[in-house]
Amino acid sequence: MGNMASAILAGVLKADFLNGDDVCVYDINSEQLKKVQHLGVECVNSELEVVEKSEMIFVAVKPQVVESVLLPLKESLKEKAIISIVLGYDFQKYTNLLDVSTRHIFVMPNTPVQVLEGMSLLEERHSLSESEFIFVKELFSSIGKVEIVPSHLMSVAGAVCGCSPAFVYMIIEGLADGAVKEGMPRAMAYKLASQMILGSGKMQLETGLHPGVLKDNVCSPAGSTIQGVKVLEEGKIRSLFIEAISATTNYK
Repeated sequence: MGNMASAILAGVLKADFLNGDDVCVYDINSEQLKKVQHLGVECVNSELEVVEKSEMIFVAVKPQVVESVLLPLKESLKEKAIISIVLGYDFQKYTNLLDVSTRHIFVMPNTPVQVLEGMSLLEERHSLSESEFIFVKELFSSIGKVEIVPSHLMSVAGAVCGCSPAFVYMIIEGLADGAVKEGMPRAMAYKLASQMILGSGKMQLETGLHPGVLKDNVCSPAGSTIQGVKVLEEGKIRSLFIEAISATTNYK
Protein backbone atom coordinates (compact mmCIF):
# COMPACT_ATOMS: atom_id res chain seq x y z
CA MET A 1 0.00 0.00 0.00
CA GLY A 2 2.63 2.47 -1.07
CA ASN A 3 1.94 5.62 -3.09
CA MET A 4 0.97 3.89 -6.32
CA ALA A 5 -1.19 1.18 -4.76
CA SER A 6 -2.92 3.75 -2.57
CA ALA A 7 -3.57 5.96 -5.60
CA ILE A 8 -5.15 3.07 -7.53
CA LEU A 9 -7.28 2.07 -4.55
CA ALA A 10 -8.47 5.63 -3.92
CA GLY A 11 -9.25 6.04 -7.62
CA VAL A 12 -11.30 2.87 -8.16
CA LEU A 13 -13.31 3.57 -5.00
CA LYS A 14 -13.87 7.19 -6.02
CA ALA A 15 -15.01 5.98 -9.45
CA ASP A 16 -17.41 3.50 -7.78
CA PHE A 17 -15.84 0.69 -9.78
CA LEU A 18 -15.28 -1.22 -6.54
CA ASN A 19 -16.65 -0.93 -3.03
CA GLY A 20 -14.43 -0.91 0.03
CA ASP A 21 -15.74 -4.31 1.12
CA ASP A 22 -14.56 -5.80 -2.20
CA VAL A 23 -10.95 -5.23 -1.18
CA CYS A 24 -8.50 -6.46 1.43
CA VAL A 25 -5.01 -5.03 1.78
CA TYR A 26 -1.73 -5.70 3.52
CA ASP A 27 1.53 -3.82 3.94
CA ILE A 28 4.52 -4.76 6.04
CA ASN A 29 4.48 -1.14 7.24
CA SER A 30 1.45 -0.73 9.48
CA GLU A 31 1.55 3.04 9.00
CA GLN A 32 0.66 2.54 5.35
CA LEU A 33 -2.41 0.55 6.35
CA LYS A 34 -3.53 3.28 8.73
CA LYS A 35 -3.51 5.71 5.80
CA VAL A 36 -6.15 3.69 3.89
CA GLN A 37 -8.38 2.48 6.73
CA HIS A 38 -10.75 5.41 6.15
CA LEU A 39 -11.52 4.00 2.69
CA GLY A 40 -13.46 1.14 4.24
CA VAL A 41 -11.23 -1.70 3.02
CA GLU A 42 -10.27 -4.69 5.15
CA CYS A 43 -6.72 -4.52 6.49
CA VAL A 44 -5.41 -8.06 7.00
CA ASN A 45 -2.39 -9.45 8.83
CA SER A 46 -0.26 -10.97 6.08
CA GLU A 47 0.25 -11.26 2.34
CA LEU A 48 -0.90 -14.90 2.61
CA GLU A 49 -4.23 -13.74 4.01
CA VAL A 50 -4.64 -11.39 1.04
CA VAL A 51 -4.07 -14.30 -1.35
CA GLU A 52 -6.44 -16.65 0.49
CA LYS A 53 -9.25 -14.08 0.57
CA SER A 54 -8.89 -12.84 -3.02
CA GLU A 55 -9.75 -13.90 -6.54
CA MET A 56 -7.36 -11.35 -8.03
CA ILE A 57 -4.22 -10.11 -6.31
CA PHE A 58 -2.47 -6.80 -6.89
CA VAL A 59 1.29 -7.01 -6.48
CA ALA A 60 2.63 -3.55 -5.64
CA VAL A 61 5.95 -4.11 -3.92
CA LYS A 62 9.47 -2.91 -4.71
CA PRO A 63 11.22 -4.83 -7.53
CA GLN A 64 14.02 -6.00 -5.26
CA VAL A 65 11.62 -7.90 -2.96
CA VAL A 66 9.26 -9.50 -5.52
CA GLU A 67 10.82 -12.95 -5.29
CA SER A 68 11.12 -12.95 -1.49
CA VAL A 69 7.43 -11.98 -1.27
CA LEU A 70 5.99 -14.27 -3.96
CA LEU A 71 8.05 -17.46 -3.79
CA PRO A 72 6.71 -18.40 -0.32
CA LEU A 73 3.21 -17.86 -1.78
CA LYS A 74 3.77 -19.93 -4.94
CA GLU A 75 1.49 -22.79 -3.87
CA SER A 76 -1.24 -20.46 -2.59
CA LEU A 77 -1.18 -18.51 -5.85
CA LYS A 78 -2.03 -21.54 -7.96
CA GLU A 79 -5.17 -20.96 -10.06
CA LYS A 80 -5.20 -17.30 -8.96
CA ALA A 81 -4.80 -14.16 -11.08
CA ILE A 82 -2.21 -11.45 -10.48
CA ILE A 83 -2.13 -7.82 -11.56
CA SER A 84 1.43 -6.60 -11.09
CA ILE A 85 2.51 -2.97 -11.16
CA VAL A 86 6.12 -3.79 -10.28
CA LEU A 87 8.55 -2.01 -12.59
CA GLY A 88 10.61 -4.43 -14.65
CA TYR A 89 8.54 -7.53 -13.85
CA ASP A 90 6.98 -8.27 -17.21
CA PHE A 91 5.19 -11.32 -18.57
CA GLN A 92 8.35 -13.37 -19.06
CA LYS A 93 9.71 -12.74 -15.57
CA TYR A 94 6.46 -13.82 -13.93
CA THR A 95 6.22 -16.87 -16.18
CA ASN A 96 9.64 -17.93 -14.90
CA LEU A 97 8.75 -17.17 -11.29
CA LEU A 98 5.20 -18.52 -10.81
CA ASP A 99 3.37 -21.80 -11.24
CA VAL A 100 1.97 -22.34 -14.71
CA SER A 101 -1.58 -22.16 -13.33
CA THR A 102 -1.09 -18.64 -11.96
CA ARG A 103 -2.40 -16.12 -14.47
CA HIS A 104 -0.77 -12.70 -14.61
CA ILE A 105 -0.50 -9.34 -16.31
CA PHE A 106 1.95 -6.46 -15.99
CA VAL A 107 0.36 -2.99 -15.77
CA MET A 108 2.12 0.36 -15.51
CA PRO A 109 -0.22 3.05 -14.16
CA ASN A 110 0.65 6.54 -12.96
CA THR A 111 -0.35 8.47 -9.86
CA PRO A 112 -3.05 10.63 -11.55
CA VAL A 113 -5.27 7.53 -11.36
CA GLN A 114 -6.10 8.87 -7.89
CA VAL A 115 -8.03 11.75 -9.53
CA LEU A 116 -9.42 9.56 -12.36
CA GLU A 117 -7.01 11.02 -14.95
CA GLY A 118 -4.44 8.24 -15.07
CA MET A 119 -2.65 6.72 -18.04
CA SER A 120 -2.29 2.98 -17.53
CA LEU A 121 -0.25 0.71 -19.79
CA LEU A 122 -1.32 -2.94 -20.09
CA GLU A 123 1.31 -5.33 -21.39
CA GLU A 124 -0.06 -6.93 -24.54
CA ARG A 125 1.31 -10.33 -23.58
CA HIS A 126 -0.46 -11.82 -20.55
CA SER A 127 -2.05 -15.06 -19.34
CA LEU A 128 -5.35 -13.80 -17.91
CA SER A 129 -8.62 -15.32 -19.01
CA GLU A 130 -10.74 -13.23 -21.36
CA SER A 131 -13.10 -12.17 -18.57
CA GLU A 132 -10.18 -11.28 -16.28
CA PHE A 133 -8.56 -9.16 -18.97
CA ILE A 134 -11.85 -7.34 -19.57
CA PHE A 135 -12.07 -6.70 -15.82
CA VAL A 136 -8.55 -5.25 -15.76
CA LYS A 137 -9.25 -3.00 -18.75
CA GLU A 138 -12.50 -1.79 -17.19
CA LEU A 139 -10.87 -1.21 -13.81
CA PHE A 140 -8.09 0.97 -15.20
CA SER A 141 -10.46 2.66 -17.65
CA SER A 142 -12.54 3.77 -14.67
CA ILE A 143 -9.58 5.80 -13.39
CA GLY A 144 -8.25 7.23 -16.65
CA LYS A 145 -7.09 6.11 -20.08
CA VAL A 146 -5.74 2.67 -21.00
CA GLU A 147 -3.26 1.68 -23.69
CA ILE A 148 -2.33 -1.91 -24.61
CA VAL A 149 1.41 -1.89 -25.28
CA PRO A 150 3.74 -4.49 -26.86
CA SER A 151 6.21 -5.93 -24.37
CA HIS A 152 9.27 -4.35 -26.00
CA LEU A 153 7.77 -0.85 -25.64
CA MET A 154 6.71 -1.10 -22.00
CA SER A 155 9.92 0.50 -20.68
CA VAL A 156 9.76 3.63 -22.81
CA ALA A 157 5.98 3.90 -22.44
CA GLY A 158 6.46 3.65 -18.69
CA ALA A 159 9.03 6.44 -18.82
CA VAL A 160 6.55 8.72 -20.61
CA CYS A 161 3.54 7.87 -18.43
CA GLY A 162 4.89 6.63 -15.13
CA CYS A 163 7.95 8.83 -14.61
CA SER A 164 7.09 11.99 -16.53
CA PRO A 165 4.53 13.25 -14.01
CA ALA A 166 7.59 14.15 -11.92
CA PHE A 167 8.89 16.21 -14.84
CA VAL A 168 5.52 17.92 -15.25
CA TYR A 169 5.41 18.78 -11.55
CA MET A 170 8.81 20.39 -11.98
CA ILE A 171 7.36 22.44 -14.85
CA ILE A 172 4.42 23.49 -12.68
CA GLU A 173 6.81 24.47 -9.92
CA GLY A 174 9.03 26.42 -12.31
CA LEU A 175 6.13 28.28 -13.94
CA ALA A 176 4.74 29.12 -10.51
CA ASP A 177 8.12 30.36 -9.32
CA GLY A 178 8.24 32.65 -12.34
CA ALA A 179 4.79 34.00 -11.53
CA VAL A 180 5.72 34.49 -7.86
CA LYS A 181 8.81 36.39 -8.98
CA GLU A 182 6.47 38.75 -10.82
CA GLY A 183 4.30 39.25 -7.74
CA MET A 184 1.61 36.55 -7.91
CA PRO A 185 0.58 34.71 -4.70
CA ARG A 186 1.93 31.15 -4.77
CA ALA A 187 -1.41 29.36 -4.38
CA MET A 188 -2.80 31.27 -7.34
CA ALA A 189 0.33 30.52 -9.37
CA TYR A 190 0.03 26.76 -8.76
CA LYS A 191 -3.65 26.78 -9.66
CA LEU A 192 -3.09 28.66 -12.92
CA ALA A 193 -0.11 26.55 -13.98
CA SER A 194 -1.79 23.22 -13.17
CA GLN A 195 -5.06 24.06 -14.91
CA MET A 196 -3.14 25.31 -17.93
CA ILE A 197 -1.33 21.98 -18.25
CA LEU A 198 -4.54 20.00 -17.73
CA GLY A 199 -6.33 22.03 -20.40
CA SER A 200 -3.43 21.93 -22.85
CA GLY A 201 -3.19 18.14 -22.64
CA LYS A 202 -6.94 17.76 -23.08
CA MET A 203 -6.90 20.06 -26.11
CA GLN A 204 -4.23 17.99 -27.83
CA LEU A 205 -6.06 14.75 -27.07
CA GLU A 206 -9.43 16.00 -28.29
CA THR A 207 -8.23 17.87 -31.40
CA GLY A 208 -5.54 15.40 -32.41
CA LEU A 209 -3.47 18.33 -33.68
CA HIS A 210 0.32 18.17 -33.71
CA PRO A 211 1.72 19.87 -30.57
CA GLY A 212 3.78 22.13 -32.84
CA VAL A 213 0.60 23.39 -34.53
CA LEU A 214 -1.00 24.11 -31.17
CA LYS A 215 2.16 25.91 -30.05
CA ASP A 216 2.21 27.99 -33.24
CA ASN A 217 -1.44 28.93 -32.69
CA VAL A 218 -0.46 30.61 -29.42
CA CYS A 219 2.56 32.42 -30.86
CA SER A 220 1.50 35.68 -32.51
CA PRO A 221 4.13 37.37 -34.73
CA ALA A 222 6.38 39.54 -32.56
CA GLY A 223 4.15 38.69 -29.60
CA SER A 224 4.97 37.87 -25.99
CA THR A 225 4.67 34.08 -26.27
CA ILE A 226 7.37 33.71 -28.92
CA GLN A 227 9.73 35.61 -26.64
CA GLY A 228 9.28 32.92 -23.98
CA VAL A 229 9.61 30.17 -26.60
CA LYS A 230 12.96 31.68 -27.64
CA VAL A 231 14.24 31.49 -24.06
CA LEU A 232 13.15 27.84 -23.75
CA GLU A 233 14.78 26.95 -27.08
CA GLU A 234 18.01 28.59 -25.96
CA GLY A 235 17.88 26.32 -22.93
CA LYS A 236 17.43 23.28 -25.24
CA ILE A 237 14.24 22.26 -23.45
CA ARG A 238 13.18 19.67 -26.02
CA SER A 239 16.65 18.11 -26.07
CA LEU A 240 16.57 17.88 -22.27
CA PHE A 241 13.23 16.07 -22.35
CA ILE A 242 14.54 13.64 -24.96
CA GLU A 243 17.56 12.91 -22.76
CA ALA A 244 15.36 12.58 -19.66
CA ILE A 245 13.13 9.97 -21.35
CA SER A 246 16.18 8.05 -22.59
CA ALA A 247 17.81 8.13 -19.14
CA THR A 248 14.61 6.94 -17.49
CA THR A 249 13.99 4.21 -20.06
CA ASN A 250 17.51 2.80 -19.89
CA TYR A 251 18.03 2.99 -16.12
CA LYS A 252 18.86 -0.40 -14.61
